Amino acid sequence: MKNDHQYYMVREDVLSESMQKALEAKSLLDRGKVKTVAEAAEKVGLSRSAFYKYRDGIFPFHTMVKEKIITLSLHLEDRSGALSSLLTVVASQGCNVLTINQTIPLQGRAHITLTIETNMLQGDMKDLLTTLNRMETVERVEVVGTGA
Repeated sequence: MKNDHQYYMVREDVLSESMQKALEAKSLLDRGKVKTVAEAAEKVGLSRSAFYKYRDGIFPFHTMVKEKIITLSLHLEDRSGALSSLLTVVASQGCNVLTINQTIPLQGRAHITLTIETNMLQGDMKDLLTTLNRMETVERVEVVGTGA
C-alpha cells in the first residue's frame, strides 16, 4: 500500500476542537509542562484516544517549515533601499536567499517573490513574517509555497 499523503495548510479556526486540543497537548509535552500523554490529554480536556488519533497528523505551521524552502510573495514600496533593507532583515533572521524576482514598480510598489532557505532560521516562521510585515516599506507578505 502506498503511503503518499497530501497536505493542506488551514487556519486554526477551521480545525475541530479535538484537533486544537491535540495540538495544545502536543505543545505541553514538547515543552515539558507535563510528563505523560494521559496528563496532557487530561489538562486540555481531550481523551487519550482522540490525542492518539490526531497526534501524527496535525502539526503547527512553524514545525512544518523548519529546515525547508519557503517562497514568499511581498508588496514593497518603490523606495530607494527598500529591497536592500528587506534582504538585510531576512539574512539577520538566519535565512539564506535562494531566488529573488521583482516586477517593475507600478503605482509606487513592486511585487517581490522571494525564495528562502530556513535551515538556520532564528525563531519561528511566524516571527519572521511578523518582522517583515512591520517593516515600513513592506505592504504585504504571504507564504505562497513550501518545499524540502
